[in-house]
Formats: sequence, C-alpha cells, structure tokens
Amino acid sequence: MLNLPKLTKALLLSTILHSGLCLPVVYADEPTALNQVSRNPQTAKADAVLNMLHLSAAAADWDSYFSLFTEDAGFIGTDITEHWTMADFQHYARSSNGWSYETQSRTLVRHGDVVVFDEILDNKNYGLCRGTGTLILTEDGWKILQYHMSFPIPNALAPRITDQIKVFRKKAVKTP
Repeated sequence: MLNLPKLTKALLLSTILHSGLCLPVVYADEPTALNQVSRNPQTAKADAVLNMLHLSAAAADWDSYFSLFTEDAGFIGTDITEHWTMADFQHYARSSNGWSYETQSRTLVRHGDVVVFDEILDNKNYGLCRGTGTLILTEDGWKILQYHMSFPIPNALAPRITDQIKVFRKKAVKTP
C-alpha cells in the first residue's frame, strides 16, 4: 500500500499528469488511438479524476478519494448487497487500508456536462475487473456521480458461475 504524505502524493500526481505519461484511453469525441493525450481539456480532466480515484484508494487517502464524488453519489460493488450511498461507502472504506487497481484501459464518452466511462482494471486478488460509471461537470469540476465495479465473466463460463450463485443464494436463504 502507498502510504505517502499528502504533499508527496500531490507532487506524484502532478508529475504523472504533466509528464505526458498516460494510460490507454479512448476518447469517443476524438480519434481512438490508445495512449494519446486528449485535446479536449474537459475530457482530460474527467480522465484525471478517475486516475486520482485509484491513486487515492491505493494510498487509503479517503479525504482525497471521497472529494472526487458528488454528495449524492452512489457506489455499486460486486456483491448484490453492495449498493451504497456515499455515507455508507465511507463507513466501509475508512475502516480499510485501501485497495489497489491498476488501470489497463479506459473509454470515456462525453455528452455535454456528462461523461460515461468504462475501464478495465487489474487487481492482485480478483484479476481483471470492470469499473463503469458517470461523471458530471460541477462548479468544482468533474465529480463522480456513480461508480460500479463488476467482474467481467467470459460467456463460456457464465452458466457454471451463475449456477454456483444460484446454489449459494438458496443456501443463504435457508440459513437462519
């Protein structure tokens, strides 16, 4: 886990954002070559918010992390019970040491003051995951309105996995 002082994290992020180092990103309102820097500063700023989200989570810098969401944002986790308000999600997250997801690719599509995105992430425990969501342009810049984490299950494996989920849910219902 990254455990850096706030100034060090800010300098690290600033270096990353201004060095030309960028993740594979597809901007729908521009040519779709990977690793290009957005010529649309607002789309690039939305991308930077998502980069900061993952850096803040890895550092367990919860003040930074939650400042990236709107007050009425929602977080949908991988479990069917994980549909959190920000207050609920903060309670969960702040008791943890953070989590680390490495962005493999990201697609951003802008519609006026709204950006919808999906990203493929790699996690040490779970492997490949998918994050999707919505950012909105506020007076304070781009903020995350909704984030949804899921596991991309290959279609060939889906019947086996969904059968396991059905069995699990039946057992859970029977347990007092």
